[in-house]
Amino acid sequence: MLLLIVGLLLFLGGHSVRIVAEDWRKAQIARMGEKKWKAAYSVVSLIGLVLIILGYGMARREPDVLWAPPVWAPHLTGLLTLLTFILFPAAHAPGNHFKSFFRHPMTFAVALWALGHLIANGTLNAVVMFGAFFVWAVLDFAAALRRDRAEGVIYPSGTLSRDVMPVVAGVVIWAVFAFFLHGWLFGVKPFG
Repeated sequence: MLLLIVGLLLFLGGHSVRIVAEDWRKAQIARMGEKKWKAAYSVVSLIGLVLIILGYGMARREPDVLWAPPVWAPHLTGLLTLLTFILFPAAHAPGNHFKSFFRHPMTFAVALWALGHLIANGTLNAVVMFGAFFVWAVLDFAAALRRDRAEGVIYPSGTLSRDVMPVVAGVVIWAVFAFFLHGWLFGVKPFG
């Protein structure tokens, strides 16, 4: 579990700099240059991600069960992750309704993904990992909205034609991941 916690601290800590130390972040970018800052940020994130994967995998071998998830939990998680897989590409596709409505669809997607997995898993390692991601996403989403208000950021309204790409891409990638890759990568088949 220690490896998982260290990985979460590195990964989410690095991703929290804008939440807790925006002025320091800007000073470091000015001092180092944007490319060096992004390289350092990427290295810390990658190390954290590797430690999260290893730590979670190790903790799954001898799980501490806190509760038995309800029988409907995998179905709700499937729906929430479908929305997650649509919101991720929507964050990068300009002019869609998802971006104009959520403003920060990727961060909102992380919260949905984490919430779904919290509902469907009742082990201590799952609560630590998915709970950490959920709390981070809520805090980051709130900080991003505050930055938008302070900077006067306005998101243009979306068009239906721009909604098609994130929906189609999200549904296809979700189906491949849910029915094939999740079981292969993580040993859990969400739909049997």
